Amino acid sequence: MINIDKGVSIILNKWLSVQKDELIHFITDETHMREAEAFSRWAYGADAVLKTTILNSQLVQKGDVIENMTDIFCKENVIIGATDFSFITTNAIKTAVKHGARFLSLPLSCSDGSSLLENDFIQMDPGQTYKDAKKIISAMKDKKKVRVTTKKGTDLTFVIEGRKPGYFNGRAARKGLIGSSSFEVFVAPVEDRTEGVLYLDASFGYIGLVENTVKIVFENGRIVSAESEGNDAQKLMNYIESFRSDNMYRTGELGIGLNRISKTRGVSYIEDESAFHTFHIGMGRNIGLGGIQEAAGHFDIVTNDPTITVDRKVIMKDGEIVC
Repeated sequence: MINIDKGVSIILNKWLSVQKDELIHFITDETHMREAEAFSRWAYGADAVLKTTILNSQLVQKGDVIENMTDIFCKENVIIGATDFSFITTNAIKTAVKHGARFLSLPLSCSDGSSLLENDFIQMDPGQTYKDAKKIISAMKDKKKVRVTTKKGTDLTFVIEGRKPGYFNGRAARKGLIGSSSFEVFVAPVEDRTEGVLYLDASFGYIGLVENTVKIVFENGRIVSAESEGNDAQKLMNYIESFRSDNMYRTGELGIGLNRISKTRGVSYIEDESAFHTFHIGMGRNIGLGGIQEAAGHFDIVTNDPTITVDRKVIMKDGEIVC
C-alpha cells in the first residue's frame, strides 16, 4: 500500500500534468470524502485551483446527473470523475473533450475499505503500457473480427469492422484527451454481432470475484444464458436485471488488460480489469468508447489467460502478448 497523498501526486503530476493556471473539477460522492480532502491538500500545496462537486452516490451509475453537467464541463480544463462508478461512457464527457477539456476516469470503488489511491497498481509505468498497447492496436487496426479462446472453453467472436481501437494508461495530459485509471486496450465491437460462449473465471467487476466459473452464452451480441455451480450465475443475472435496461445484456466493449502490477483480487474493479493476462467484456453503454449504444450503465466481466486472434493473426497466447 502507498500513502494516499502519494497516490494523488501520481494522478495530478504524472498522469494529468496539471499546470498552475488550470481549473481542476474533482467530482466525487459522499463516500469518498477522504480522497476529496487529499486532493484539496495537493491543490493548496501546489497553489492550484480546485473545484469539488459531491454527488449522491446512488445517482451516478445511470449517468443522468452527469449529462446535466455538460454545459459546466465544456468550460473547464481538467475533469476528474472520482465517484464509485465510471461515467467515461457518457455523452457529457464526449462533448466536454470536444470543447477542449480533458477527462480522467478515476472510479474509487474498493470493497476492503482502502482507497484506490493507496493501492500499488496505480504506480504502473504508463510508458511501459504504451509500448504494449501500440503492439496490440497496430494488430487490430482496420481489421474485421476478433476471436477469443481460453483453455477452459471460451470461444467468442467479436466484429470490430469500422471500429477504432484505443487504449488507456492513466495519461490525459493534453487538451481533448480522455484517460482512465484502467490500463487497457479497448474497442467497441459491433453491438449485435458478438457470438459464442464465455467461461468467466476472474471477476464480476463491481460485484467482486467469481467463486465458480460461469458459462455465459452470447447470441446476437446479447447474454442469453448463464450457468454455474453455486450462485455465481444468478448473482450476475440479478445484477444485470437491477439496471432495468435491456441494453445492459448487450456487449459494449472488448478490453485487454495492460497493468503488470494489477491482480484480480476483487477489491477494485479497475484493478481487476486492468490486470495483465486478462481480457474483459464491457456490458451496456459504450458511448465515448467508439460505440453507439446507450444503456443505464456500464460494467465489466474479467476472464484470465485469453488467446486472442485478430482476423487470422494470433496477437495474445494464453495471456501473453505475441505480436
